[in-house]
Amino acid sequence: MINWSWKSRLRGCAPPASPRCQVPDLPLCGLPTPLDVRQALHWAVTALVQADVESPRLDSEVLLGHVLRWTRSRLHAWPEQKLSNREWEEFVAAVNRRCQHEPVPYIIGHREFFGLDFVVDRRVLIPRPETELVVERVLETVREMGWTSGATSVADVGTGSGVIAVCVATRLPAARVYAIDSSPDALQVAATNVARLRVQNQIQLLCGNLLDPLPDRVQLLVANLPYVSTADLHAAARDVRDYEPVAALDGGRDGLDSIRKLLQEAPRCLAHHGVLLLEIGADQGPRVANLVQQAFPNARVEVMPDYAGFDRIVRVWS
Repeated sequence: MINWSWKSRLRGCAPPASPRCQVPDLPLCGLPTPLDVRQALHWAVTALVQADVESPRLDSEVLLGHVLRWTRSRLHAWPEQKLSNREWEEFVAAVNRRCQHEPVPYIIGHREFFGLDFVVDRRVLIPRPETELVVERVLETVREMGWTSGATSVADVGTGSGVIAVCVATRLPAARVYAIDSSPDALQVAATNVARLRVQNQIQLLCGNLLDPLPDRVQLLVANLPYVSTADLHAAARDVRDYEPVAALDGGRDGLDSIRKLLQEAPRCLAHHGVLLLEIGADQGPRVANLVQQAFPNARVEVMPDYAGFDRIVRVWS
């Protein structure tokens, strides 16, 4: 599931490892106590810059907003607000984690996706903006097929935190969604999100490899499988390489191992006139389209770009 853009996260070599960031001891900084919002942000930005973090100002504001339970706009409006000792200690701990390049969503424990708030932790990939396009294409496909009023059957393969399954269920209240993952840990996170967003009656969580646990044919197969090559993963930014689950990223030598296996199984699992949607890497469109034609010789295949113009989704009309 990656771009963010993947082109910016996988430059061919990872940035040089920074020395372990030591958050400066407060008295040595010459800062008054207690700090106010402006001073705390200045301190955090300085620490994150020293640690070669990619977006120090934004990350500092998100982390402080999380600690204070404030929006970023409130931080800007009330820069003189003093932090309590507890708030300062919590903020220092969060900044320390970010200095080690731990991704912000793991530190604060959630991520917004398609207008909804999802719990995330290191058991699952962090949802990327590009994957919102997959949800949009699912909803578009349902409209084009005239399935909006019926109980559309959907399988979300490689569900992870459950973002695709949950978003589809919330937008299609009559849909029946199977959310499949090979990781029991990931399914625990997905179950939390399914319950929090109140779609338990629509989504069935299934543990197993690819389509093995699917009990019935479905009208829509959606898959966001590992598609990063092993070499690219080794060269990824520390935020990705050191923290996100490797099994959810590593697609083998060319990034297509899981997609190949899925395409071998998909024809027996799609209903008549069913549709398959795959998220892919930015340079994988022609290769995946060729694999699809082998699995579905009579299908219509579309390679669809993301907002940056890179190949991102393959849609198969069987």
